[in-house]
Amino acid sequence: MSGCSGASGGEESDGTIEVWAHAGQAAESEALEELVEEFNSSQEDVTANLTLIPEADYTSTIQSTSAGDLPDVMEMDAPTMASFVYDRKLLSLDDVVSSETLDNRIEGVKESGTYNDATYAVGLFDVGLGLWGNAALLEEAGIEAPATSEEAWTVEEFETALADLAEVSPSGNAIDLGEANGFAAEWGTFTTTPNIWSAGGTLMQDGQADGVLNSQENVQALEEWASWREYADPNTSGTAFPDGQTALTWTGNWMYPTFSEALGEDLVLMPLPDFGLGTKAGHGSWQWGVTPAAEGNTEAAGSFLDFLLTDDSIATMVEANAAVPGSTSALEQSELYGPDKPLELFANNLASACGSEDVTDECTAVARPVTPGYPAVTSSFGSALLAIWGGADVQEELDSAARAIDSDFSDNNGYQDD
Repeated sequence: MSGCSGASGGEESDGTIEVWAHAGQAAESEALEELVEEFNSSQEDVTANLTLIPEADYTSTIQSTSAGDLPDVMEMDAPTMASFVYDRKLLSLDDVVSSETLDNRIEGVKESGTYNDATYAVGLFDVGLGLWGNAALLEEAGIEAPATSEEAWTVEEFETALADLAEVSPSGNAIDLGEANGFAAEWGTFTTTPNIWSAGGTLMQDGQADGVLNSQENVQALEEWASWREYADPNTSGTAFPDGQTALTWTGNWMYPTFSEALGEDLVLMPLPDFGLGTKAGHGSWQWGVTPAAEGNTEAAGSFLDFLLTDDSIATMVEANAAVPGSTSALEQSELYGPDKPLELFANNLASACGSEDVTDECTAVARPVTPGYPAVTSSFGSALLAIWGGADVQEELDSAARAIDSDFSDNNGYQDD
């Protein structure tokens, strides 16, 4: 950990708040430190003490810390928000953060920060997931890249493209699907659920996994996904796509700086393939909340979050991490995500966000299940994905995952509030 000294939030005076955040990309952490310094120097009423915790240990640190020993304000990965609400580690922000800040959020940030019709998290940015291509290799294969969600390749068209692009890709493999990131980890859930949603399936419905996770729609979607292994590059070097070894890669907006520097005008962004219900994309990134340690001091905590979500603060952060600006006004001004800009597709996707239990052909960005039991969901599903990628029977693996998830929910009374 690194940060300023100070006791936990509950022991501070009204003029001091303790803040925890994850130490991820160096540029992102540096931007946050800069913003904290700017906040502290912008007024004399509140001092924010920032502690950065390594990303690998961050969520487990919050989980193992009692509510009273948490900081006043903490960052969290969006899918974990509901579990922290369930554990009484977050306060509703509806009366803490200004209405102007809440009303200015883009739809994706609103969707992933809401639980039981209350706001528990706000974010400076969101993320997009897409298909990136090397225009030179696409042209060599005689393939035209789809530019909008409406033009997304069907699964059959995508399969044909993979076969053709494998012929022209120097590595002999058409695509990097992120295998090196670990399909059993959160990467697997984040990058494969769009296929499931696009096929008309989902992970859970009304707190139940059996009959949902292991549905025929999901089985068929994941059988299709597993068949792509024939064309997938394991990318152990981490540079297969920017080095021009593969024609395609399936990843998020955060790779734009690296990709654009390597490929220049040959870099193209495309929607993910359409399995029948329209192209879908995952979203939900790091957000901010206020803990019970700040009770009696929520005005100070709220002022800090209001500062973080100003357009100027958002601009500082997204310049560092190339993320989608989290406010509508900042998004309109973005040189990357605004109208006719290179990453406009991601912004358009997030404008039509929906929850994973209400996926329609009208929404594109879908939030992972907002439930306190999400850690059990992603753990079981991720284990199934790893086995499926290795050749295991899809139906059997999803049946097993569904049983494990339902057992966890049963053991925890369905994660219902007392």
